[in-house]
Amino acid sequence: MKTLTNLIAAFVLMFALSTTVRAQSQSFSIDPDASQLTWTGYAEVGSWAPTGTLRLVKGQLTRTSNQINSATMTMDMNSIQHENDRLQTHLRDEAFFDAAHFPTATFVLRSLSGTTATGQLTLKGITKPISFPITTSPDGTGLRIKGRALIDRTQFGIRYNSKSFFADLGDQAIKNEFSLQFDVLAKPIVSAKRSATR
Repeated sequence: MKTLTNLIAAFVLMFALSTTVRAQSQSFSIDPDASQLTWTGYAEVGSWAPTGTLRLVKGQLTRTSNQINSATMTMDMNSIQHENDRLQTHLRDEAFFDAAHFPTATFVLRSLSGTTATGQLTLKGITKPISFPITTSPDGTGLRIKGRALIDRTQFGIRYNSKSFFADLGDQAIKNEFSLQFDVLAKPIVSAKRSATR
């Protein structure tokens, strides 16, 4: 009888633990329409710093015990925008992001330590590690994630007017790093099974 009681207790404990884990793990889908990506480039000389937007296509993340442990984001490189049409076209062509051949860029989170996110960015078919600070806060039932990443374009084969590769550029030189500021809304994913029981 004691053995049977212990067995039942073990099953109850295992069920309780599995229920707790399920309750603590949550999946989110990033809402592109409620998110914003803003890029900024910088001249080597002077204060010229063109800025524009980039569209987020899709993304997902998971959170366990209030800690984000995985995330992916896909960006549409054909959506690079700037108020100057000529510059906008230039950014999409082969000299910069070559959007015709590489229409998307992706970021995959590998770890989140405190407020520092580290992951893999794939741009123009090249994958490199990047790290940047983020903040997270509740937004209704979802999560609002904000941050700013500095990206060295030359690591992804974008060498246009870089002093690291070309001499005597004068005021035409462009800094290797550009920034990508993001304000992303992630909404909880409700499973079909869970939704049907409501």
